[in-house]
Amino acid sequence: MSTNVLFDAPGPRARLRNNALTLLSAAVLLFIAYLVISTLGEKGQLDADKWEPFLRGDTWTGFILPGLVGTLQAAVVAAVLAVVFGVLFGLGRLSDHRVIRVVCGGVVEFFRAIPLLILIFFVQAGPATLSGYTMSVPAFWAVVIGLTLYNGSVLAEIVRAGILAVPKGQSEAAYAIGLRKSQVMRLVLVPQATTAMMPAIVSQMVVLLKDTALGWIIAYEDLLNAGLKQFAVNYGNLIPSAIVLALIYVLINLALGALAHWLERRSRRSRTSAAGPVAAPPAVGAGGATATL
Repeated sequence: MSTNVLFDAPGPRARLRNNALTLLSAAVLLFIAYLVISTLGEKGQLDADKWEPFLRGDTWTGFILPGLVGTLQAAVVAAVLAVVFGVLFGLGRLSDHRVIRVVCGGVVEFFRAIPLLILIFFVQAGPATLSGYTMSVPAFWAVVIGLTLYNGSVLAEIVRAGILAVPKGQSEAAYAIGLRKSQVMRLVLVPQATTAMMPAIVSQMVVLLKDTALGWIIAYEDLLNAGLKQFAVNYGNLIPSAIVLALIYVLINLALGALAHWLERRSRRSRTSAAGPVAAPPAVGAGGATATL
């Protein structure tokens, strides 16, 4: 056989059963969608006056776009800091020094175990409480620090796992030609692990972007705060506002995934072109001499 399969091809009865289950599942989903839409219609959430504010420019310039800017600002700053945090502590967990490994491992496991909402709340409320309310952390930095500590800890594990996934022969060959460990890590292991880590890193960046919505608990002016707490309260269209905001989040995450896919393809092409074509070995004649063309 030219190809291997992981399961047997379904027979006539299996195909009939699969088709029946598919139709049944589709019917159930359509029924659920009908119930949701009909309920929204009965509650007046599909009326034109509920959606009309989204057609006005002042809605976008006064509420949605400022909130979107706040979300993107917190996400970009936190993403950069989280990547730096993840790389440093991920490499620290691979250190030859036991003290560094233990400290980095303790930090990573500690912040991975704490819910992000508690981190954000503690970053803002902790300094104020301990200082007798003489100092406070702005909501922006409370969100950024919380996102950095939590997502950076997750990224540290991604970095460590990605480097360990590189075949051991790569590092052994690098040591054999006289490279130091820092050079092996920088020139051999990290570049190869980056491609393997890219899907997991992108997934974590999507999580980070969505987690900026937790800034609502400390009144950070993000997309969720501006769209629901301010706009929806003024116009009484909570469900339409939530639908529009959800679509905006989906579009941003799709754009982030497309960007990561493009970077991954570009990285693969650059490594392939850097390697160059491999020359064919010279032909050897019957007497052991190299044949001359």
